[in-house]
Amino acid sequence: MTSTKKRKSAPSEKDRAEKKQKLSESTPVARKEEPAFPRGGASVLTPLEQKQIQIQAKNDVLFEQSTGKKAPQNEYENDENDSDLLNQPDDTAVKAKRRPRTKSKPGYAGQSSGGKRVRVEGLSYKRLVPGSLVLGQISQINQYDVALSLPNNLTGYVPITSVSDQLSKKLERLAEQEVDDGYTELGGDDDSQITGPDLNSYFAVGQYLRAFVVATEKDTANGTKGRRHIELSINPRQANSGLQPSDIIVDTMIQASVRSVEDHGLVMELGIGDDTVRGFMSSRELGPNVDLPQIREGAVYLCLVTGLSSNGNVVKLSADTFKAGNLKKGHFLTNAPNIDCFLPGTAVECLVSEVTSSGIIGKAMGILDLTADLIHSGTAAIGTGLEGRFAAGGKVKGRVICSFPDAEPRKLGVSFLEHVVSLHSCPSSPKSESKSISPTAALRFSTIIPEAKVVKVEPGVGLFLDVGVRGIRGYAHISRIADGKIETLAQDTGSYKVGTIHKARVIGYNYMDGLYIVSMEPKIIAQPFLSIDDVQVGQTVKGTIQKLLINENGISGIIITIADGITGLVPEIHFSDIHLQHPEKKFKEGASVTARVLSKIPDKRQLRFTLKKALVNSDDAIWKSYDTIHPGDEAPGTIINITPSGAVVQFYGPVRGFLPVSEMSESYIDDPKKHFRVGQVVKVRAVSIDTAEKRMIVSCKTLSVSNTAQQEHLQSLAIGAFVTGKVSEKTNDEIILELEGSGLKGVLPFEHLSDGSAQKSSAAAKRIRVGQDMKDLIVLNKSEGKRLLQVSSKPSLLNAARAGKPIKSFEDIQEGAEVDGYVNNVTLTGVFVHFAGGTSALLLKTQLPKGASSLPDFGMRRNQSISARVLSIDHARQRFLLTMKPIDSIKPADAGQKVASAGVPEGILVDPVDGASTNIDDFSVGKLTKARINSVKETQLNAQLANGVQGRIDVSEVFDDLADIKDRKNPLKCFRPKQVLTVRVLGIHDSRNHRFLPISHRGKAPVFELTAKPRHLKSTDLDILTVDKVQLDSVHVAFVNNVSEDSVWVNLSPNVRGRIKALELSDDISVLKDLTKNFPIGSALKAKVVNVDIANNRLDLSARSTSSQKPMTFSELSTGAVLPGRVTKVSERQVMVQLNDTLSGSVNLVDLADDYSEANPTVYEKNQIIRVCVTHIDLPNKRLSLSTRPSKVLSSSLPVNDREITGLSDLAVNDILQGFVKNVANSGIFVTLGNNVTAFVRVSDLSDLYLKDWKSHFEIDQLVKGKVIEVDTALNHVQMSLKKSHIDSTYKPPLTFNDMTVGQIVAGKIRKVEDFGVFIVVDDSANVSGLCHRTQMADGKAPDPQKLYNEGDVVKAKVLKVDREKRRISFGLKASFFTSEDDSDMDENSRHRSASVNREVGEIEDTLAADAEEKSSDWEGIDEPHGGDSDTHMDDAEDGGVNINGNLTDSLPQSGLSAGGFDWTGGLASTKDQEPQSESDTQASAPKKKKKRKPEIQIDRTGDLDAHGPQSIADFERLLLGQPNSSVLWLGYMALQLQLSEIDRARDIAERALRTIHIREQDEKLNVWVALLNLENTY
Repeated sequence: MTSTKKRKSAPSEKDRAEKKQKLSESTPVARKEEPAFPRGGASVLTPLEQKQIQIQAKNDVLFEQSTGKKAPQNEYENDENDSDLLNQPDDTAVKAKRRPRTKSKPGYAGQSSGGKRVRVEGLSYKRLVPGSLVLGQISQINQYDVALSLPNNLTGYVPITSVSDQLSKKLERLAEQEVDDGYTELGGDDDSQITGPDLNSYFAVGQYLRAFVVATEKDTANGTKGRRHIELSINPRQANSGLQPSDIIVDTMIQASVRSVEDHGLVMELGIGDDTVRGFMSSRELGPNVDLPQIREGAVYLCLVTGLSSNGNVVKLSADTFKAGNLKKGHFLTNAPNIDCFLPGTAVECLVSEVTSSGIIGKAMGILDLTADLIHSGTAAIGTGLEGRFAAGGKVKGRVICSFPDAEPRKLGVSFLEHVVSLHSCPSSPKSESKSISPTAALRFSTIIPEAKVVKVEPGVGLFLDVGVRGIRGYAHISRIADGKIETLAQDTGSYKVGTIHKARVIGYNYMDGLYIVSMEPKIIAQPFLSIDDVQVGQTVKGTIQKLLINENGISGIIITIADGITGLVPEIHFSDIHLQHPEKKFKEGASVTARVLSKIPDKRQLRFTLKKALVNSDDAIWKSYDTIHPGDEAPGTIINITPSGAVVQFYGPVRGFLPVSEMSESYIDDPKKHFRVGQVVKVRAVSIDTAEKRMIVSCKTLSVSNTAQQEHLQSLAIGAFVTGKVSEKTNDEIILELEGSGLKGVLPFEHLSDGSAQKSSAAAKRIRVGQDMKDLIVLNKSEGKRLLQVSSKPSLLNAARAGKPIKSFEDIQEGAEVDGYVNNVTLTGVFVHFAGGTSALLLKTQLPKGASSLPDFGMRRNQSISARVLSIDHARQRFLLTMKPIDSIKPADAGQKVASAGVPEGILVDPVDGASTNIDDFSVGKLTKARINSVKETQLNAQLANGVQGRIDVSEVFDDLADIKDRKNPLKCFRPKQVLTVRVLGIHDSRNHRFLPISHRGKAPVFELTAKPRHLKSTDLDILTVDKVQLDSVHVAFVNNVSEDSVWVNLSPNVRGRIKALELSDDISVLKDLTKNFPIGSALKAKVVNVDIANNRLDLSARSTSSQKPMTFSELSTGAVLPGRVTKVSERQVMVQLNDTLSGSVNLVDLADDYSEANPTVYEKNQIIRVCVTHIDLPNKRLSLSTRPSKVLSSSLPVNDREITGLSDLAVNDILQGFVKNVANSGIFVTLGNNVTAFVRVSDLSDLYLKDWKSHFEIDQLVKGKVIEVDTALNHVQMSLKKSHIDSTYKPPLTFNDMTVGQIVAGKIRKVEDFGVFIVVDDSANVSGLCHRTQMADGKAPDPQKLYNEGDVVKAKVLKVDREKRRISFGLKASFFTSEDDSDMDENSRHRSASVNREVGEIEDTLAADAEEKSSDWEGIDEPHGGDSDTHMDDAEDGGVNINGNLTDSLPQSGLSAGGFDWTGGLASTKDQEPQSESDTQASAPKKKKKRKPEIQIDRTGDLDAHGPQSIADFERLLLGQPNSSVLWLGYMALQLQLSEIDRARDIAERALRTIHIREQDEKLNVWVALLNLENTY
C-alpha cells in the first residue's frame, strides 16, 4: 500500500498544476478580462457567488437554532450548482453577511482538523467539464448520432464520427455519398434513403457505455435562451483515457471497439495507445440474444476484463451484462495497481465513511473518495432516509458512474441503484403476460397522468411521484411544478405535501436515474404537441409562420411552428389552391395559419404541411397508407408531376398514385399539361392498388351506369369483329371515332385507310369529314384500361377477315401460310409486322425482296400493308419469322421563349421611401435616408430611393466587422426584397470603373452609391477606404468579387479592389482544390495587406494566418519544409510547381509517389494546389527539387514501397530497386534511381531471353526493376542488372542447346519455310533452332512444306538427332512420333499451343499428299549429312541481339552447311560483315563438296488449268500474276481457303484483292466487297 500512496501523491501536485493551466486556458477571454471594479457600483460577486453566500447563511442559522452554538467558520466556496436534477433553492429567508473571500480551490467544502472535507455533489451541466468520463445508457438511436442518458437527468449526444476508428474509416469511404440533413428538395421524394451505416445495427437502446465529454455548449441558433448541448465521444481512445497497459487487471471495465469478426469471436481495439495489446472476446461472452454474425465492425461495447494472456498482449473480455453485473461472484475491484483503474462502469466496494442529508461519502481501497447523491444512493424514490439503509463503517457495493476532473481531493461519483449496479437496462420492469415491458412502452412520452401521487418531497429540489408503473417513480423538478415560481416545498404542509394527487404529463425518461421526468405545469399539460411523435399525418393543426424561404425565384417555402421546438415546411406548391404571384403579400412572419400535416419523417425530424383550403377543409378520407385504400375509394390529392402519359398524384405520407391520360377525363386529352398543372388538387378514385410494390392507379372519372355498360360492351367485343363508327375528331395522323351502339372510342391511323402509298392514304384522309359515318371497320386491338379500340379499314385485312383467315392469336399461325399484316417497326436487321390481337412477327433483312436491302428503311414505312409467308415457327418462345422494324420519329425541340425586360421611366421624385425627400438634389453626400431593397445579389443590394431612383449598397458597406456576418459564404442572405433600410449616400456609382463618383457627376439615370454600415449611420464623418489609405500589414474584411484559376479578386470597399492568390487564401490546402465552391462570389474573409502599389493601383492580400509581408527566398528555405504550391506545367516526366512569385521547383518521377507504379504526372492539372516537400536546394543554380510523396507531405509513418535514394550511400550490392529509364544508348540503358543517382545496365544484363531488337523493348521514363550488382563510390558509378534470374529466386532459365536430347518432345514455331523442309525455333529457349526435313513431316509420302506450313505456325516436334560438334538439331513432325506418353514430357502450355496445329496438319496431310507426289522435289539434289538425318546448325543472334547465356555469336560457327543454295540456319545467320577469322577457323568452316544436280525432265502442266481450273494455292497465285483485276479469280481463291476452314486467310485474301484491283475497276471491287460482307455475316 505504501507504493500505491507514493504513486498517487508524487504526481498529484504536478497533475493539479497541469489541470489548473488547462482550466485557465479554456476560460473565455471575456471572463479573464473581467474588470475588478465594475461600472455602475455593481457587486464584485457573481450571482452564483451571491447564491452560495445565501445558502451558507441559511445553514449557519439552522445550526445555531438547533444547537445553540455559533456556526463554525467555513471557508467560502465558489460552487457552480445548476438546476439539472438536484438543485438547491434560489432564495432563502435569511441573508448572510458578506465574508471576505479567501483563496480556495473548487470542490473543497471547508477546512477542518482532519484536512479538506469531501463534499457530496451530484453531476450537473456545469460540473460536466470537457475531459470528464461518465457512464451512460443509450436512450435513442438517430440517423447521425446516439443519445445517451447520463446521471441526474442529463442527456449527451455522440456524433457518428465519434464512435470508433473503424466506423470513421467507413464514413470516409462514403464521403461522396453524404446526404444533406436539411429539408428535401421541394416537390421531391421525401422517402429517399440515406446511403451510410445504420447505427441501429451497431447499438441497442439501454446499452451501457462509457463516454468522454468533448464539449458543453448552448445552442442559441434561434436567438432565444440557448438549450444545453453535451457532445460526447465513446471512442475507446478517449473513453479509456489515462489507462495504461499495466493498469488493465481482472474485473476492471474497459471500453473496446470491434476490430474484426472472426469465426470464434471478436478481435477488439482497446485504444490505450499500445497497438501490441489487443482484446479478444469469445462468442460465448457476447451475452444472450446476441449472434456473432450480426455484430458489425466498429461497434463499441463496455466489457469486463476476465483474464490476460501470459505476456499481457491479449486481454480476454466479456460483454455479457449478466456476468459483469453479478457482483455476488466478485466481479468488482478490491485492489488495483493505480487509482486510474477506477473508471466509470467499474464496480467497487465502498466503505461508508459518512452519511449526510445530501448523500453518501465513502472510500475505495482506503484512499479514493467516493460520493453518491440522493438519486443514486437508491433511497430518494423509496421515501426512507439514508440513515435507514446506510451506516458509517459499513461496506456496500456500487458502480462508478462519473469522474470530477477539477475536484480536489480527487473523487468519483458512484451509484448504488440496483439496475445500475447489475447493469440492467431499467429497474424491475413491469410484466404483462409474462413479457417484460420497457419503461418507455409502459408510459409513453407525452402521456398525461390524471392522478399522480406525491410520495416524497425534497425541499427546494422537487417531488417524487407515483405514476402508476410498479418499481419506477416520476420526478418533477421544482421549476416544473407550476407555471409560476414555487417558493418552498415541504414534506408535511402545503399544496404539494406527501399524499396529494396532481395531474402530470410525462416529458421524458432517464435510463440511468430510473425515473420518469414529468411536468405538472398547466401550460405543458394543455400543450397539444410536445414532440414530433405527437403529430399525426393528416391532422389539422394551428401554427405560426416563423420564416419565409427565399431563393432566386422568390418564395420557395414557408417554415411553420406548431409548438415549441416543432416546425415544418410548406412547399411552394402547397401555398394555396391557386398559384400566387406574390405569396409574400399573403403570408407574413408571425401570422397564424391553419394547416394539415402532409408527411412526417421521424428520423430526420421533419414535417411537411399544406395550406391548400381544398385539403385543409376536406372531410374526405385521409390516404396515408396503401393498406387502408380499396378500389373505388375517393380522396383528394395534389399533382406533383405531369408527363405525356399521365400525372403523379401525391396524398399523405408516402402514398402516391399514377393518373393515366385515359383516366383524366371522359373526353380525349392529347396533352395533359394543357388541362392540368403541377400543384392542382384533384379528387380521384382508386382503380387498382398493389400494396407489395407500393403502387396505385387512380382515375378522375366517376363511376356511372354508362361507364359500366361501356366496360361490359368492351369485354364482349372480339378481336377481328366488324364495327361502325362516327368521326368525332381528326388529328395530324389519325382519326378519332365514336363507335355506334356503345359510345366507345376508336383510333384509326391514316395509314390504315388503304393498302397503297402514303400519298394515297393521305388523300383518303382528306376526304373524311367530322361527323361522317364509317362502316366495315375491323377491330385490331383493344385496351380495357383506357376503354379504347384500334381499328383499321385496310382492304387486305378486311378481305382476310371475310375469308375467315384473320390472324388474331399465335394459334392461328401455320407454317407456309400466306398472311397479311402491317409494319409496326423497322430495324437494321429486319422489319416487325403486327397483326390483330397484338400478334407480331419478324421479317429478316435476308428475306426482303431483291434490292430492298439497299433502300432506306428497306423501302418500308410504319403501318404499311405487308403480305408474306410464314417461314418458321418457334412454339416455345411464341415467335415466328416474317418481316421488319421502324425507326422512332424524333420530335423537334420546343422553341424557347423570349423574355422581355422593361425599363423604368426617369423623372422627379415620386413616392420617396423616406417620405421626406422631394427632389433628386436632396440626395447629397452624407445624407441619411431610407432605401427599399429591390433584389439581393451576391455582392450588392439593389435598392430604390424613390420611383425611378435607384441605389446600390455594396456588400463591403453593410457590415462593420467579420463577427457581424452570420453566413460568411453568403453574407447578404439575411436581407430580403421589400425590406427598408436606413442608408447614407456616398456618391454616384460608376458602373464602368466599378467605383463611385461625386454627386456632380450625376447622369440622366443615376445610381446612388449607399452605405448601411452601423458606424457610418451613427457618424456623419464618412471615412471611406481608398487605396492611398491602405497600410501594409493592416487587416480588413474582404468580399470575393471574382474567382479566376489562380487567384481571387476581393473588394475592401466600393473603390478598393485587391487580389488574393490561391496559395494565400487559406492554411487548409483541401479548400483550395475548388475555389469556386469554397470561395463563392460574395463570401467574406479576413485578409491582411502584403503589398501596396499605388502607382499601378495594385493591392495584394493574404488570408493565411501564417503569411508574412516578405515573400520567401532561397536562403530562407530549408530541406524538409512542407509548403503549398500551384501546378504550372505538367509533362510526362515531371510536374512544375510554383511556391510563390520568385520560387518554383520540379517534382520528378522518383518524387511523385512512394510506389513508383503509381507515379503518373498526368493526374495533376494546371493551377491545381498541392502540398510539396523540399528535398534538395541547389543554391548556386537557383534550383529546387520537390516531392509529393505521401510519406514526405502527410506522415512519415505511411508505407513506402520504393524508398528515396539521395546518394550512393543509400545503395548496397544485391539491393533490388525500381527506377525509370533515363536514356537508351548503344551500350545499354541508364536508369534513374534518385534525383542525383543514375545506374547503368549493360546490354548483356538486360534480359535472360534473346532480344533481337533490344532497343524496341525500352523507352525513356519506362519503369524497370533491377538488382544492384556494383557500387563504385570513387567513380560515382552504379551498375544494375534487369535479368529475372538475378531478381527472382524462382526463375526458370530458358532451354539451351545442351539441354536438348534425342526423343525429347518440344513445342515451337515455324521460323522459315523452304521447299525441302521447315526451320523450327523451340519455345522458351535461348534461340535454339533446328530443321525438320520434308520426309519427316508426314507418315505417308512427303508433302510440300510450302502448302502445309506458314511462318509463325505453332507446332509440336520431336528431337530426332543432336549433333553436338556441328550444333545441329533434326526435328520430326510425323504423327507416329507422338503418343500419349510423349505428351507427358511436354509442359501444359506447349501441349495447348501445339494441339490445334497438329490437328489441322493431320486433316490436310492426305489432301496434299497427291500434289506432293506429282511435284519434283528439290531435296533430291541436296547432299544429306552422314546417317541420312537432317541436322541443323545453331547460330546465334543477328547484329544487336542479346545472348542470354553469354555465348556470343562469334563463339559459334558463322555459317551453316551450304549445299544447293540451302542454308541450315534458316536465315538466322548474321547479316553483318564477318570479322577476320583465324586460319583454323577458316579450315574448320570450309564447305563440303557438292553433288552435281542431275538434269530432270520438267513436265508442263499449265494446260490443265484451262480444263480443270486452279486447284491449289500455287495455281491461284500464278494466275493472279497475269489477271490481278479479275474478281472471279479472287473469289475462287477465297472459296478455296474456306474449304480448308482458313477463314482468316480468306479474309486476308479479300482485303488483299481490294488493295490490288485497280481503282477504275469498280464493279470488280464491288464483287469482292459483297463477298467479304457475306463472309463476315456468315462467320
